[in-house]
Amino acid sequence: MSAPSSGAFEGREHVLPVRVYYEDTDLTGVVYHANYARYFERGRSDFLRLAGVDHASLLDRSDPAAFAVTKMAIAFRAAARIDDALEVRTRFETARGVRMLIAQRIVRAGEVLAEADVEVVCINPQGRVRRPPAELVTALAPWLAPASP
Repeated sequence: MSAPSSGAFEGREHVLPVRVYYEDTDLTGVVYHANYARYFERGRSDFLRLAGVDHASLLDRSDPAAFAVTKMAIAFRAAARIDDALEVRTRFETARGVRMLIAQRIVRAGEVLAEADVEVVCINPQGRVRRPPAELVTALAPWLAPASP
């Protein structure tokens, strides 16, 4: 049996295909608004996985680390519907100190349905903010936006 797809990189952007299932929709066949946040989470997780960083390994370290979303602003542009083939497009913009800024879009056939600006922080298992492990920052470096002069 093959493993599920974690998507692919197109330049700095990670693209994750997502199908809308009945369970994702309300009684009219439109995606329930909270499910967009789930799609965005899948995009961020699979971005990290393909970049060589997985959540289980971060927790298994001698100095465990995890992520917590501290801000998420979602702009809904158009509705996704049952059976739609979507793409979750994710770009890690910056990693400074304990914070990472991430830009995400959900797209259907080139049309942007939703956009999210996300801020995450690295935390320890007790929920205290901590600097990300150096290996994480190194793994993400190729996909981060170039620093401004």
